[in-house]
Amino acid sequence: MAEKTIKAPIPGTFYRQPSPEADPFKSEGDKVDPGDVVGLVEIMKNFHEVKAEEGGTLERFLVETEDAVEEGDDIATLAD
Repeated sequence: MAEKTIKAPIPGTFYRQPSPEADPFKSEGDKVDPGDVVGLVEIMKNFHEVKAEEGGTLERFLVETEDAVEEGDDIATLAD
């Protein structure tokens, strides 16, 4: 079975939470439904939601908060 991943929609800086003092949108082990927000990508002071296209359990994040990402980079993996 192919591994399911959540990909960066645009290039920029990845964030797991909406603000530094807030809880992450999702944590490893959380259930994820299609359309759930798992993070944000910031580019030029604009924030874009990173949404899951498929459902599953968030297995692990492949990037950390404030890591640079390119469009199409894998952000996280999902298990069934």
